[in-house]
Amino acid sequence: MTIGQRIPMRDGRLKVTGQLKFGADLRLPDLLHARLVLSPYAHGRIRAIRTERARAVPGVAAVLTAADLPWFQREPESHARALLAWERVVYYGQPVAVVLAENEAAAADGATQVEVDIDPLPVLIDPLQAMSEDAPWIWPGGRPGVRADAGAHAADIGGSEGGPSARSGNIADRAHYKRGDVTQGFREADLILEFTYRTSSVHQAYIEPHTAAAALDPATETLTLWTSTQDPFGVREEVADFLGWPENRIRVIPTPVGGGFGGKFTLLEPLVAALAVHSRRPVRLTLARQEEFLIGTPAHAAIITLKTGARRDGTLTALQARLIFDAGAFPGAPHRIAAHLLGSFYRFPHYEIEAVEVLTNKPGVGAYRAPGAPQALFALESQMDEMARQLGLDPLEFRLRNAMEEGDELPNGKRYGPIGLRACLEALREHPLWRERRKGPGEGIGLAVGGWHGGLEPAAAMCHVDRDGVVRIYTGAVDLQGTHTAMAQLAATILGVPVEQVRILQGDTDMAPYAGAAGGSKTIYTVGLAVQRAAEEARQQILRIASECLEVAPEDLEIRDGRIYVRGVPEPRMSLGEVAGLSQRFGGKFEPVVGRGSSAQTEQAPGFAAMLVRVRVDPETGHVTVREAVIAQDVGRAINPLLIEGQMHGGAAQGLGWGLWEALRYDENGVALTASFVDYALPIASEVPPIEAHIVEVPSPHGPFGARGVGEPPVVPGAAAVANAIRDALGVRITELPITAERIWNAFTAHLIEETRFQYEFGS
Repeated sequence: MTIGQRIPMRDGRLKVTGQLKFGADLRLPDLLHARLVLSPYAHGRIRAIRTERARAVPGVAAVLTAADLPWFQREPESHARALLAWERVVYYGQPVAVVLAENEAAAADGATQVEVDIDPLPVLIDPLQAMSEDAPWIWPGGRPGVRADAGAHAADIGGSEGGPSARSGNIADRAHYKRGDVTQGFREADLILEFTYRTSSVHQAYIEPHTAAAALDPATETLTLWTSTQDPFGVREEVADFLGWPENRIRVIPTPVGGGFGGKFTLLEPLVAALAVHSRRPVRLTLARQEEFLIGTPAHAAIITLKTGARRDGTLTALQARLIFDAGAFPGAPHRIAAHLLGSFYRFPHYEIEAVEVLTNKPGVGAYRAPGAPQALFALESQMDEMARQLGLDPLEFRLRNAMEEGDELPNGKRYGPIGLRACLEALREHPLWRERRKGPGEGIGLAVGGWHGGLEPAAAMCHVDRDGVVRIYTGAVDLQGTHTAMAQLAATILGVPVEQVRILQGDTDMAPYAGAAGGSKTIYTVGLAVQRAAEEARQQILRIASECLEVAPEDLEIRDGRIYVRGVPEPRMSLGEVAGLSQRFGGKFEPVVGRGSSAQTEQAPGFAAMLVRVRVDPETGHVTVREAVIAQDVGRAINPLLIEGQMHGGAAQGLGWGLWEALRYDENGVALTASFVDYALPIASEVPPIEAHIVEVPSPHGPFGARGVGEPPVVPGAAAVANAIRDALGVRITELPITAERIWNAFTAHLIEETRFQYEFGS
């Protein structure tokens, strides 16, 4: 059985040696290179775009604006459909023109020669200001549609009340969850705490920038796109709808993704498609790094106010929450997911949770690894830690006392199946870092939990067995983090062949069975289940053929190492290839071995993670050093522990980035201040501590072999764990991310001043 084996990622060698070809490496005949011209204002009316000087640059073939492309001559319905501004710009860096040239250098030179005349309009950067009744509307003519990124990560959570009112200005959406009577819950509390937490917008910071190419076939008037995307079928749907074409005229070929983390769904493709149709030549657009920071789709900033109550014995009584998510200029924030998660970890008998999505003059934001969860859990886990400390209780035991379990009701009215939240906490309780809690001077130890309910989407797969015994699995799923390797392990286990004998073939939207987006920790849970069923059907076909040939009942046969055995007989009777060959020859009487599998999961498989960190804080400078990190995660069933640990390490490192370094910043005019890796701080190798990963297995009743999704949960608890460790070290609660040295120094200094004042007035 290959399930549970530590098998390296199949394309890992190609990646580390630089041999894997990405979208930017694509070479097409007669290719035009595109370069964007960006707005220098965050909000303004376009008066003129002068392109004469740009057209005169040698090598420039065309300079196009929305006036040249009718698809953009309307209020945009999404961020991707606003990549050429029409009449008005709504964020700094919004593209207003595109230069097409015979080479990249000419395109870049031409873009510098385009003159843009914009009449500035009032800019809204602060979501609280944007919510006010007298604030100007970002979209006075009506709000755009909603990005599908967050929805592609998680199934519709349902069950919430709310929605935008007829005249809600810049409030794009509201959600509301309620249980019991929060007023009564606070009356029952011995401790009531209220804090407001703020998180920054965070970029996915993938290595490969967005890149897409498109070519029109003049003979058939069909369009082919090559794109670095997590969602090829979603791209086909979006481009077809944008152009007003039937989907059968659009073919999407996904190229290897050089990092996505939720940031690569649909962005450049509608524009590139329009350019190829207009010019009738192949067109490729690859973003420069600055353009990535200006027009990409980062995670949302949030303001979360929590008021909680608890009894002296540590029993929770009430939760009141208000979440404000800054969606940028286009709707699609995961505020509903975040609101739902706030009520999905601990047993609050009374709660009221309200979430609001607000539009501002910033780039449209999208999904980033567990959209909405790092923001919600930073607030909730900071609050839980502070309650435990003020009640004089052990923070881990306090969580265990109140943690939700199988059978508990969620805010949307559904109930948990088997989950591993308690198991993850119990795993950390036994770890020496928590059990002994040894700390040096200026050190603190922090704990936090996180989780993700998991995505849902139908999927299909096919399994074919060749005459040489090779098993081919056909799928439309994009491989981001080794999912093809895990699928090979699933098929190998079911068919009894070495994993090296299994090939995973990823097709394009014309050739592959539907697989949905690679995101939301659902690929193995949904597509993997389809692979499992396809392999099982192929196995049944093989055993039926062998049974007839060997005159033995199918149930008396077994497959090991690619050979078929009669149970109890040590010598193999046939090989898998021989059986397949009988179904693939002239005059053969057996149908070819082709297994078909599909899935349409209706139940989510929530995954949880718990994280411990030990930090050292210099009180004189506020500098934080993370010395040690431990993460325990419930994965259901570890199909490939090696790749799962890689996900856990990467997610934990990104969670530390949320906590200590990362933030997209804008000035009062909406100008981006962090438009390069010089300005945008990321955790570097020397700043990421040793990370110890502990795999917990609480099988899902619906996943293949009990597997759950693993990608999202490990990023969620990191920021809160760091905040709680700093609280343990210095005695101050930091409520804003990232937790910079300046914020720590200011908070600690204020704490010392207040402590000194208190001692002066009241004594020791």
